Amino acid sequence: MGESISTFLPFILMFVVVYFFMIAPQMKRQKQEKKFAAELKKGDKVITKSGMHGKIVELNDKDGSCVIETLAGKIKFDKSAISMEMSRKLNTPAK
Repeated sequence: MGESISTFLPFILMFVVVYFFMIAPQMKRQKQEKKFAAELKKGDKVITKSGMHGKIVELNDKDGSCVIETLAGKIKFDKSAISMEMSRKLNTPAK
């Protein structure tokens, strides 16, 4: 009985390490991104993950999209295409 537990102990420890260093932080990040997308509002300055800068002019909760006004015109994006990190840096005042 004790031998079988000691055989699986390295695998159990490896799973615990993987969970706390990879899976848990990823789940936390996904929650933050969902919260960020839900808190978007008209007039917010944002940057998409592809690097496009603009201002939100329209939100559609039915299909999870938004219209962003750029210098080139208005473009429709999914809310998931907006970069949380870059948009927060853009809206945070410099110290």
